Amino acid sequence: MYALMDFKGKQYRAEKGAVLEVDRIDADVGSTFDIDSVLLLSGDTVSVGAPYLAGVKVQAVVEEHKKAKKIIVFKYKPKKDYRRKQGHRQQYSVIKIQDIVGV
Repeated sequence: MYALMDFKGKQYRAEKGAVLEVDRIDADVGSTFDIDSVLLLSGDTVSVGAPYLAGVKVQAVVEEHKKAKKIIVFKYKPKKDYRRKQGHRQQYSVIKIQDIVGV
């Protein structure tokens, strides 16, 4: 059984025991939270919400917080002596799906 959920503007496929990397959330490591925005639930039958399923939620726990590899943003214009160098590291959280409730 799996569920498609909408979390922080992105869609993820959640199964029991799955580990997902999502945009950084303000929660301590080890804390649990619920995600109510479930778009689709697939098991013996498929249930599709309009836009979300009522009474279905995904329980998750925060495993850790990480940073992605650094990317370099380099802008330049030829023959104009214009150069700008900027780095960026995206922060994200690793969550583990504990259960899908309301099946």
